[in-house]
Amino acid sequence: MAFKMLSHALLLAFLSLFTFVAADFGFTTSGNNFVIDAGSANPLIFTVSKSSCDIASIKYRGNELQGSSGKGTHIGSGLGTATVSAAEVTVNGQRVIKVTCATSTLTHYLVVRQGESIIYMATYITAQPSIGELRFIARLNKNVLPYEYPFGDVSSTLDSSTVVEGSDVFVVNGQTRSKFFSSERFIDEDSWCVYGTSTPEEIHACVIVPQRESSSGGPFFRDINSNRVGDSTNLYNYMNSGHVQTEAFRTGLHGPYLFQFSRSGIPTKKSADVSFFSGLGLQGYVADSGRGRVTGTASGVPSKFQTVVHWYNSAAQYWTYASSSGAFTSPLMKPGTYTMVLYQTEYKVATTSVTVSAGGIVSKNIASTLTTPATSLLKIGEFDGQPTGFRNADKFLRMHPSDSRMESWGPLTYTAGSSATKDFPMAIFKSVNNPTTVKFTLSSAPGAATLRIATTLSFAGARPSVTVNSWSGATPAAPVKIDSRGVTRGAYRGYGEVYDFAVPSGILVSGSNTITISVASGSSGDTYLSPNFIVDAVELFK
Repeated sequence: MAFKMLSHALLLAFLSLFTFVAADFGFTTSGNNFVIDAGSANPLIFTVSKSSCDIASIKYRGNELQGSSGKGTHIGSGLGTATVSAAEVTVNGQRVIKVTCATSTLTHYLVVRQGESIIYMATYITAQPSIGELRFIARLNKNVLPYEYPFGDVSSTLDSSTVVEGSDVFVVNGQTRSKFFSSERFIDEDSWCVYGTSTPEEIHACVIVPQRESSSGGPFFRDINSNRVGDSTNLYNYMNSGHVQTEAFRTGLHGPYLFQFSRSGIPTKKSADVSFFSGLGLQGYVADSGRGRVTGTASGVPSKFQTVVHWYNSAAQYWTYASSSGAFTSPLMKPGTYTMVLYQTEYKVATTSVTVSAGGIVSKNIASTLTTPATSLLKIGEFDGQPTGFRNADKFLRMHPSDSRMESWGPLTYTAGSSATKDFPMAIFKSVNNPTTVKFTLSSAPGAATLRIATTLSFAGARPSVTVNSWSGATPAAPVKIDSRGVTRGAYRGYGEVYDFAVPSGILVSGSNTITISVASGSSGDTYLSPNFIVDAVELFK
């Protein structure tokens, strides 16, 4: 009996091995589709429409991962029609399948390397798509892949009861949810995934973007990564969008980027190898040999801040963290002349320029030009380009300002010496918590002073208007308009305006003083869509 049980167990083990043995690498034609077999130990087989470039089926280890909505996995909302071809090539002795999908202004590549459960992609554009955004979206089976990583269900809008704003912020079980809440700063992105643990086995589907040189917005830009809605779990790579857009869209080659599948564990950016793309003949691809680097030392940023160096021009963008000593080495960059920026965390403190040559390494140091006031009379927050420490700054990235988990927005009064930083709001809304009051005591009358208010993002022309005791400062000019919602989508990075108000001598007095900070704007709006700005820091100094 024991022998029979053992034989049965061995048979099951053998059959399991047989079921998932690596299949033959290659592609075939089935009707209007190319069927591509990655020839991997954990079998990956997917179909690509020969007329539209839509991926209509993704089978991993026998599990159908494509959603049942009838909508494909594709660029944008689908190319509609495209010229689609497939070919097998050999790169560095490895077999590779390259699918090319071409339209008049866009060429999308799907690439598979033998033995890997990865769909590599790259997207070349000569013009921004007419819909105003360039994205890849995988519409996946929510029954097999019901969870999101790394931010959990903050973007899941399944079972929503009401809509808070437009058609993209919802209430689920009393909590606000939106696909925008799945975003992460470009500089911090690693992989983001949807996954299942027992339906019928643990499976991860992840996107990895090794570099974003052709996207726009810089190192601190954030965009949609995933969400669950309707009958699918969606995974994205947003390459260009109008979501808090601060610079012109870049054309050229976006990618390579990876759509990777695994049984357990989360793949990381460090494990991504796209060097073989140099042998694929993609439009716009620049191999490592055709690039250069910048090395140097960044100085003057206090150790409590991150030291970030950023390079950009109209064709490309790059960034890196400097070490604790300030040393940095850029990513490999396309040749060209770049604006080079130094940030303390996200607050711009220096700008210069540098020229990069193919195959070369150029040395370029950069030092902070930010000066420390001789006398600081009052300071709230830090000049770090973020609303760090202010009320609700620890929540807004993953929830709407109206969420019941938010602390009261006010109007608030901050009293120097007794109030905590969180007693000052991270955002001031014209129709919600306007104005914010600051009370402080001076031991003597200081004479003339400067009140500096740094903001990170403005909505609907909002900027600060101030009153210091009996004196009212001139209202600043409206900032450059960003035609997008911000804080209600969990965004805070705009142009980073800094407003200085020259307080005349005789206004500040020995003893009690009061500053009120109000929202100035010629526009109006309801509650959290009323004109608002996000606060970086406030300082009164001589």
